[in-house]
Amino acid sequence: MPPAAQPLSGGRHLLYGMKAKTKAEKRTRGMIRRACAGAALAAACVALAYAGQNSSAPSQETASQAQTQAPAQQPSPVFHVRAEEVLVPVLVRNRSGESVLNLGVKDFRILEDDVEQKITGFANEPIPLSVVFLVDDDLPEHVADMVDRSLGAVLGGMADADEMAVVLFAQFPRTVADFGSDQDKLHEVLKRTNLGHHFTVPAGEAMTSAPTPANSPASEVGVPESAQIRGRISKDLDDAVLYCAQMLHDRPRDRRKLLLIVSDGRNSHNNTASYGQALRALLSSDVSVYGVGVSEAVLDRKRAAIGKYVDATGGDIFYAAGRNSLEEDYTHILEESRNRYTLAYTPQGTDRSKEFHSIEVRVERPGLKVKARDGYYVLVAKK
Repeated sequence: MPPAAQPLSGGRHLLYGMKAKTKAEKRTRGMIRRACAGAALAAACVALAYAGQNSSAPSQETASQAQTQAPAQQPSPVFHVRAEEVLVPVLVRNRSGESVLNLGVKDFRILEDDVEQKITGFANEPIPLSVVFLVDDDLPEHVADMVDRSLGAVLGGMADADEMAVVLFAQFPRTVADFGSDQDKLHEVLKRTNLGHHFTVPAGEAMTSAPTPANSPASEVGVPESAQIRGRISKDLDDAVLYCAQMLHDRPRDRRKLLLIVSDGRNSHNNTASYGQALRALLSSDVSVYGVGVSEAVLDRKRAAIGKYVDATGGDIFYAAGRNSLEEDYTHILEESRNRYTLAYTPQGTDRSKEFHSIEVRVERPGLKVKARDGYYVLVAKK
């Protein structure tokens, strides 16, 4: 508690001065209140008179507030822009065939439809793989036995973040393992695989539900909804490739999509899908094709049908005459695919009404060979 006020010598007590000051302040505040009340009354009279003249017009203050709030109440224009970022996996090798992994973004140039594009994204770190392992189920008996015993070795090239599905094909493709990363389960599937044991029915009977990828109607992927079973086994590679491309279509874009084919390269004339349809599906889904040729493909490499898919998608093909070569090729392919460069760009200066756009990747260092896909397809709205 503050000490009591003491009288000032020759003057009045401090409390008297404080009381007088307080009264003066009260009088001043009273005068101000009366003046404000008068001004408010006058303003009200003016407002009523104005309202009588134009009752529908808002007050200036209200109009000002409305003008201030109007932009916030009205939605801003929305511009629907479709981002068309194109991802291009790129493999670079030297003259010895070894992968070159020390390049930077400035070493690359990329052209779409002969128009140079600005590279907006670049990565040279390992990327998780989504792999469809497509195995020929119509091989000569001794070759089928060799491939059978090699299949488990493909898991040696898988990283923890990779995923794999396993598909066998002859006349029709059939999934024996859907996408998964559990290597123990995949190993069990591959161990039980027994190539060369076909299910056949008498010629002339109709198959009403040819195998198609899970959750993908046959009409969407081009695999026949009905087909005629032929009397002997037919090798329909184009149908199988289309089937696998559709399986890979919905895998996330932050994964590298790989179709690994083991086959003798034969392809019948009885495919429901054409090569062009299958290739379109691959390029539309950013899939790279790698092949391992066995049996006839080793002896007659120019006739191996896999090679066309490999060249168009920027993959590679190897030829294995024995089990050891097969197993080494599996590991090499998966590791090489995971460690490719990735270039990204948004197309500029090209005709967006076209469905197919060519891609050319160049490296600004001499003596290096580049592998990348030939182009890509886009869905163009029909007028």
